[in-house]
Amino acid sequence: MLNPMERLIMKFGGTSVGSAERILMVAELVKRFAAPETVVVTSAMSGVTDRLVEIAEKVARGIEEEQIHDFIQYMREKHLGVAGEVAGREEVEELEAEIERLLSELEKILVGISYVGELTPRSLDYVLSFGERLAAPLLSAALRRRGINSRWYTGYEAGIVTDSTFGRASPIMDITEERVLQVIEPRLRDTVPVVTGFIAGDEKGRITTLGRGGSDYTAAILGSVLEADEIWIWTDVDGILTTDPKLVKEARVIKVLSYIEAMELAYFGAKVLHPKTIEPAMEKGIPVRVRNTFNPDCEGTLIVSEQEKSSDIVKAISVMKNVALLNISGVGMIGLPGVASRVFTALAQQKVNILMISQGSSEANISIVVERADVERAVGALQEEFLGANIVKDVQYNEDVAIIAVVGAGMRGTRGVAARVFTAVANAGVNVLMIAQGSSEVNISFVVADEDAAKAARALHREFITKEPGT
Repeated sequence: MLNPMERLIMKFGGTSVGSAERILMVAELVKRFAAPETVVVTSAMSGVTDRLVEIAEKVARGIEEEQIHDFIQYMREKHLGVAGEVAGREEVEELEAEIERLLSELEKILVGISYVGELTPRSLDYVLSFGERLAAPLLSAALRRRGINSRWYTGYEAGIVTDSTFGRASPIMDITEERVLQVIEPRLRDTVPVVTGFIAGDEKGRITTLGRGGSDYTAAILGSVLEADEIWIWTDVDGILTTDPKLVKEARVIKVLSYIEAMELAYFGAKVLHPKTIEPAMEKGIPVRVRNTFNPDCEGTLIVSEQEKSSDIVKAISVMKNVALLNISGVGMIGLPGVASRVFTALAQQKVNILMISQGSSEANISIVVERADVERAVGALQEEFLGANIVKDVQYNEDVAIIAVVGAGMRGTRGVAARVFTAVANAGVNVLMIAQGSSEVNISFVVADEDAAKAARALHREFITKEPGT
């Protein structure tokens, strides 16, 4: 298959680079599908980032130095074992030396954290960066073995500069654009750069990360700056599905999505894409394609600005778990200006992200949904802000809930969609705890008990997708 594109960004996830066999398979895919100018973005090898988080937290709590040595040995065996299989004979020693240098650096930072006994967001970003920094040279070596000239870069070396919000950094696009065009673009005609996903650096050169799953975001940033023809996200599924196949066996691949539909699905729990991936591509009108590393002949899901006319009202049903519902109530809130603003400010100061919000017309109750991991900080912040002021009577929370998001651009202007949604859910015996719908009319979201999530998803899939014409 000849690639008609001139410039292409290809991102490969951890499952794609989980072993020597898979890294070599990725190299073959790059060789098969590469455009005349191609950039490859890679995640860490499968399971490595989780292990780095685990060791960093253990070290901060205090462990024997011998346990750090044991972890470094695990990393050594995992990566050096692959090096000899993916690299050409003439460069194995050089590749192994690079891996040893990185492992020595990692060991030093872990020992340093153990001495201090504290794991800061900045230190954690530094530790987590080693997953991608160890994977990129392996993939670059595999490409060279296949006759493709390649060089690897960290995200920062490639030009991605972020703010200093360690753990959830955002790119500073004007600086990033200038640097990427200086560093990467001039090399594209004769080199396939392999760039570490997920990690970048702030203006002082300190390592930052874009949040878990941020390799997709890295690919989108590079694609936007380089004005690629397409951005391909290679995963371990055939594309974006109509719902979670673990919940609904009839789930199927969606052939085409609009940017706004994909953003809504990513935000509300579809794990195929990082929630921020679409924004840089959308700004430049660059199509994003989700493909399966293990089924490369499948064209996957294409995400574009505007879809051609479709008969589909609803494209997908997303289920988001590990969330909590908070209810803030009190008659003192009625008619008092600025209460919602104080809620948002108190939570923002504790870096709690609000996923959904709903307020009754009586103004005596505000309901919000946050990630389950943020519940304690959220409740503490709200109690500190309100409970002594005779405004809020109570802050209650429920951790046994899930968000159901019904997504589809076809809902715009279509009468009776909400009635169909809630009739289907009610007929399935599911009680709705909270509802939110944006003015875009692309998404209807609501909260149900965690134990009812699968039942609601199946009912909605039957109502809108299984019995609707093809996706």
